[in-house]
Parts: sequence; structure tokens; C-alpha cells
Amino acid sequence: MSAFSLLLLSVSTATFVGAASAAKTWVLLQPNWRWLALTLILYTLGNLIMLRLIRDVGMAVAISLSAIIQLIAINMVALVVFGEKVSAAQGAGLALAIVAVALITLFPSH
Repeated sequence: MSAFSLLLLSVSTATFVGAASAAKTWVLLQPNWRWLALTLILYTLGNLIMLRLIRDVGMAVAISLSAIIQLIAINMVALVVFGEKVSAAQGAGLALAIVAVALITLFPSH
């Protein structure tokens, strides 16, 4: 994976984390259209970035990496910022997701 692809993956992840945080804020606060609009804009922007990443590295790798990295990043925000809890089984799943990311990135297909 090229440095540019890693940058795209990082930017899309940050965008999706922002979108998920905006959605959670919309749920926690009095729901208003500004939080909803921000959520929709961020999810749209994240998906547009993903289209470029899919073109660069392929759909299977791009979607798999993005989904797993988002899973980890958004769970960290949920735990640290919003005070949510994760069960032992869910924690084990997150650990396996980290192993999956390592396997996908360290052993690309030839």
C-alpha cells in the first residue's frame, strides 16, 4: 500500500470518526438539524474518499481495512469520550480485528 493510500485511509477514518461522534452528539443532545446535517456531510465525504482508495488498492482491501480501523477508532472514541463500556467478548473481537489489520497490511497479495 502506498503512502498516499495510507493517507487516504487515515483521512477517511478521521472523517468517519467525526461523523460517528456527530451522530452520537445528535442522539445525546436535543436532536437538531445542524448535527444531523454535519453527520450526513461527514459520512458522504468519507465515502467519497473511500471511492478513491478503492480505485487505488481494490475493493476487498480498502473496505476491509477501513471497516476494521473504523471499528477500533470509533470504539476508542465511544469508550474514552462518551464513557461507553465493552464486554470481554467484544474486547476479544477488537483484538482479533487488530490481528486482521496486521495480516492484511503485512502480507499483501502478489
